[in-house]
Amino acid sequence: MYFPVSFARFSKSSLATLLGLACACASAVADSGGAASLQSRIEKATATIVLAKPDPTAAIRLQGRWSKGIWSGVLSNDSDHPIAVSEVVLFDGNHALDPDTPVYGESFQMLAQITGTLKDPKDLGGYPDRIHYKIAEPLGYRVASGLLTLFPGQDQTMALAFTSCNKFAGKIGFNKGDLRVFIDTEGLELPPHNSWQLESFGCFVGSNRDAVLQQVVSELQKNHPRTLPAKPPIGWSSWQTFYEDVTAEDITRDLEFAKKNLPQMRYIQVDDGYQPRMGDWLGTGAAFGGSVQKVLQNIREKGFEPAIWVAPFIAEKTSKVFQDHPDWFVKGPDGKPLDSSKVGFGGWRCSPWYVLDGTHPQVQKHLENVFRTMREKWGATYFKLDANYWGAIHGGTHYDPKASSIDAYRAGMKAIQKGAGSSFILGCNAPIWPSLGLVDGMRTSEDINQVWSVIKSTGLENLSRCWQNGKLWWSDPDCVLLTENTEKRIKQHLPPQDPKLSENEFKLHAAVIRATGGLVLNGDELAKIKPERLALLKKLLNSNGKSMTFEDQDFSVGRVTLGDGREEVALFNWSDKPVSRTIKVASGSTLTDFWTGESRKATGQTISYEIPERSAVLLAVKKG
Repeated sequence: MYFPVSFARFSKSSLATLLGLACACASAVADSGGAASLQSRIEKATATIVLAKPDPTAAIRLQGRWSKGIWSGVLSNDSDHPIAVSEVVLFDGNHALDPDTPVYGESFQMLAQITGTLKDPKDLGGYPDRIHYKIAEPLGYRVASGLLTLFPGQDQTMALAFTSCNKFAGKIGFNKGDLRVFIDTEGLELPPHNSWQLESFGCFVGSNRDAVLQQVVSELQKNHPRTLPAKPPIGWSSWQTFYEDVTAEDITRDLEFAKKNLPQMRYIQVDDGYQPRMGDWLGTGAAFGGSVQKVLQNIREKGFEPAIWVAPFIAEKTSKVFQDHPDWFVKGPDGKPLDSSKVGFGGWRCSPWYVLDGTHPQVQKHLENVFRTMREKWGATYFKLDANYWGAIHGGTHYDPKASSIDAYRAGMKAIQKGAGSSFILGCNAPIWPSLGLVDGMRTSEDINQVWSVIKSTGLENLSRCWQNGKLWWSDPDCVLLTENTEKRIKQHLPPQDPKLSENEFKLHAAVIRATGGLVLNGDELAKIKPERLALLKKLLNSNGKSMTFEDQDFSVGRVTLGDGREEVALFNWSDKPVSRTIKVASGSTLTDFWTGESRKATGQTISYEIPERSAVLLAVKKG
């Protein structure tokens, strides 16, 4: 049933928590009943509307309801004038959980996650929203976007999740004592006698992390359906070896090696370097002899499918698209194209970047044409979309004044979908919840490189998102790298530290790729891979497309059932000392090392393995 809603006629600083709101959840302070109690209080809370500026004549109402554990709401303006709304707050009060409760949260963009505890949150990934992208948080809160998962007890998991992202970002702010669940309506004006359908939200409680997160997945799939390809892509990418300096000769050399030695690869990806300027994607740079099309044609003639990198929403100032069509770009407060460095990160090369406005009809035609041309005339069947975050950039104004940043991004992505047709679409450096239903694959970590600190961090990032693989999209753990760092990579792209990985560290890296269960793309200069590691790569390319589930939040033991009494088990050691891992198995099971083929027989219902420091053991298990 519908319930009454209080509303606030106040202005609000983007960095300050608005005090004195009439939230029923304030009574939660004395409650200490754990996840189930918090769920009950959230569902009984009175929502609050926060206006962007004082408006004593505002007549605004929220019709919200809970049904089968999911909240949905419609915000209506009954006034005769527009009303600017900052937020709709669903809960604002004490969570009554132990401050040491572990957490896992998603960020707005996919290059960061939140771990740690309620009182001491940690950044997983090097590009946090609040720092790198300058996305403001309420004072005193750390903010997850889309999803916050809590672990208040050994057998308790609670997921607070927005189950749609069609127009606005849903956020969950927290600290050691308080919780704030809100929808960021960006200060947009709600026109008179109009309504917004707000994002849906749910509280999911259970004893098992993966089971709870699958409930979240089920709701997300209802609101953002997408039929995924039957299997995740496998192939090779040019970026990790050649970067933007890649040439046609580089691609041809690795293509020839793949044809001879790795015919099971499907895609060969030209990953940056072909375009004359950022933003001019249908041009071609001198490095490709004036014709990237010939390179893509050669890929197809050799029996592979061409894949290509595009950063569709951004352009550098000297690009033809920016010079010819400045009116196509998101505007700043001065009415001129917005310099993205003024509101966030300005771009990693040829910056500052400017942002194509996905709400502009001509931009939509432009995006559709770029991808249709690449598909129909160039033959590309796989598109790696990078810098997608900029398509949902905050702090600008759009051609459609009623549009949110999420509206702009999703409109642009839908135009890309039209042009790309049935091609595989990968989102990278993307706003993760706003991409729901729009991509076939999603990068699930920051960039990989052959340094232990990065291998460990990206490994944990990818395994934290295994629950998404094959359900929301195919997870892309970034490329598997099996050679040592090149001199150029050490000089240009790595911090000053020892770049050499041990054999054990390479094994852990490969085991993460297998455990993720998603895309498998190699990023090495293929001819330089040692024979024993090339054999490892061939096994990785035989992907089963299934991700592992884990028994704990430390990602030490992962398993996946394959059927016919078979499963795969990964035992990880992230520490600097050897550890022993004991797993449960059916008596008489045969456990075979995935890489070496060496087998052991289980004589009881448990079996132990000694794992060297910074290493992993990957096992194929067959019941006896």
